[in-house]
Amino acid sequence: MTIEEIQNEIIDEFAMFEDWEERYQYMIDLGKTLPLIDEQFKTEDHIIKGCQSKVWVHADMDNEKVNFTADSDAVITKGIIAILIRVFSNQHPKDIIEANTDFIDKIGLKEHLSPTRANGLVSMIKQLKLYAIAYQTQLN
Repeated sequence: MTIEEIQNEIIDEFAMFEDWEERYQYMIDLGKTLPLIDEQFKTEDHIIKGCQSKVWVHADMDNEKVNFTADSDAVITKGIIAILIRVFSNQHPKDIIEANTDFIDKIGLKEHLSPTRANGLVSMIKQLKLYAIAYQTQLN
């Protein structure tokens, strides 16, 4: 699936819920399905700066596609990174770099986060794209 197709799927899934309490619960459930980062990568080098909670992300490349694993010490944050990894994992670096993230606004996520969590969301997206830039450089 393309990044846009995955984003549209997420928009449709969030539209099924009546209120934000249900959406938060869904995000928590998504966090439980997150491909977990190997313990060896739960280090300072893999922490996303700018997040209120601890969020660790690791990336590697296989068949010219970037794959992400992550973990967080907070359930909502774990759900947020799970959504982002679902969108960006197993995609070509160039596609990740060029991806539009307006699906976040379409599901209303940013407006329902505290300012510190919203900043953390921006930091997560930035870090995932930085990994993609690094891998794209290797491909060139």
